[in-house]
Amino acid sequence: MPIRAIPAIPSGNAEYTAKAKEINERMEAQIPTSLRLAPSVLANLPVDVTGIPETCGLLTEKELAITELDATDLCARLAKGELTAVETVSAYGKRAAIAHQLVHCLVDFFLDEAIDRAKELDEYFAREGKVVGPLHGLPISIKAREQVPVKGRFASGGFLSLVDISKDDCLMIKILRDLGAVFYVKTNQPQSINHLETVSFHGRTLNPYNINLTPGGSSGGESALLALKGSPIGLGNDGGGSIRDPCAKCGLYGLRPTSNTLPKGGYHHYHFTNDGSVAATGPMCRSARDIDLFIGAVRATQPYLKDQMLIPLPWNIPEKLDRKLRVGIMLHDGVVMPQPPMMRALRLAKAKLEATDEVDVVEYLPYEHELGYDTIREIYFEDGGATVRRVLKEGGEDILPLTEWVISPPHTFEHTVLGSWDLRYRRDKYKQAYSDYWNASGIDVLLCPPYPGTANPHDMARYWGYTAIWNLLDYPGVVFPTGLKLDPKLDVAYEFAEPMSEFDKYFRDFYDPEYMTGAPVCLQLVSRRFNDCMLMAAQRIVEKIILS
Repeated sequence: MPIRAIPAIPSGNAEYTAKAKEINERMEAQIPTSLRLAPSVLANLPVDVTGIPETCGLLTEKELAITELDATDLCARLAKGELTAVETVSAYGKRAAIAHQLVHCLVDFFLDEAIDRAKELDEYFAREGKVVGPLHGLPISIKAREQVPVKGRFASGGFLSLVDISKDDCLMIKILRDLGAVFYVKTNQPQSINHLETVSFHGRTLNPYNINLTPGGSSGGESALLALKGSPIGLGNDGGGSIRDPCAKCGLYGLRPTSNTLPKGGYHHYHFTNDGSVAATGPMCRSARDIDLFIGAVRATQPYLKDQMLIPLPWNIPEKLDRKLRVGIMLHDGVVMPQPPMMRALRLAKAKLEATDEVDVVEYLPYEHELGYDTIREIYFEDGGATVRRVLKEGGEDILPLTEWVISPPHTFEHTVLGSWDLRYRRDKYKQAYSDYWNASGIDVLLCPPYPGTANPHDMARYWGYTAIWNLLDYPGVVFPTGLKLDPKLDVAYEFAEPMSEFDKYFRDFYDPEYMTGAPVCLQLVSRRFNDCMLMAAQRIVEKIILS
């Protein structure tokens, strides 16, 4: 299958082009010659590149074995002295360098700095006979030099004009360092940080399972790196689906927790005072138990004592629930019908859940999701997109198609003060009505799509309703793999011929099972606000049944 042309660095004026080129050349120079893939490999890439790290000959058998481990297993072995921090971060750093050459996922690579920190941790372990914390020696990748400041490394807010060197760690990075984490890479994110796609002045990131497709966004650099096992766990941020969407498109686990329960103090953004909808930071993982590891470790430090915006929500996932779980199943949101592979996964999940007496299954009809989606889209850019256009102009950076789409009418227009007040009134009225509807349904959790389909061709993600609705309601959501992939022999036709909306028609028109082959299929589980621990307990139950 031929690869469609993938644009390099997006265009802009001469000053922008020179600066973007300098930043990207500096990044590429950080990859040592010893980790360069052979030109013959890069010239003959298959559509699915997930097997190349194992066959390229640049990793030893031990390094391959280390990078197969999830974060929980790594931490256990590091605590027992079965692995050293140096060999662990070295293995992941090498695999990350390989991953970048395949899918262009990194924007910063500082393995030498990471190894120095790992040596300090190993010396501490040898001297004291114990670890510095529960994440001792664990490599953690970070979404974008753009958004999460790490001392001495570049950061910005999704635009070239905002690039600067961070003078200090943000609070989350400080906490993770104290817990023993080791940072070694930062990953790509899109212009404006408001795409379910990943293309920026660093270039475009590709999906490892099919490089014709997007890895999702906005944390798509993270998802692509994790899918290639160049990281055991990553840090993302989710204001409209930016953890769940890329995890879903790359076959991973990711939790968007209730907002303001994990620290974001010191994060970079360009709309600091836009509080109409609050983003949540959270982990992107290769196993569900790694979500527990990450959040449990961070919450145990009592970050709410340092960040006055945080809610001191306890973290203790129950081993068993005190009653039978009631699972709602929403096959569609009344706006966009899921594409065939997503519907196949939902139907199979529904059949398995209904066949067991471990859970009660409830058919859940969506409550005015189109209104909810319209509301949050209006909230995102209450200035009519003026700030986005200003920072693009300041950097000489041309606007990308998905940036133009997200800040254009009918959803985006400039609000007066009274208009913003009215918008918040409508938001809160909808949230209360939805809460009443959920309560009346009697469900504990809702199983639904995380997106209308699997990973899509580049620049086509123009509907966020399956994730953004839960951001509006501030309901925590976790995505997890089903073990299925898009199969052009099975996923041919839609169940229903007539589109439900213009958005639905759009997704039907570009659906191409041959071109999109191999994309992982994930599902999303959602619960009410503050029920994060119950959600994760439910996820364990639901996943076990679905995969049985």
